[in-house]
Amino acid sequence: MDNKALVLEAFQNSVEMLDAKAVAEITGIEKSEVSKVIAKLKKEGVLTSPKRCFYEVVK
Repeated sequence: MDNKALVLEAFQNSVEMLDAKAVAEITGIEKSEVSKVIAKLKKEGVLTSPKRCFYEVVK
């Protein structure tokens, strides 16, 4: 599985908003790489950020 899929899966399996640090801990991917993937997913409209630095899947 690529990093994008792992990060997206972490968000889909979470019941609360996550920050990059939490996603890094869940997936085992470095925080800097997680931040890049989150930025891509946010730009694609897959993630939203209702609270600064915390993200969730668009419903």
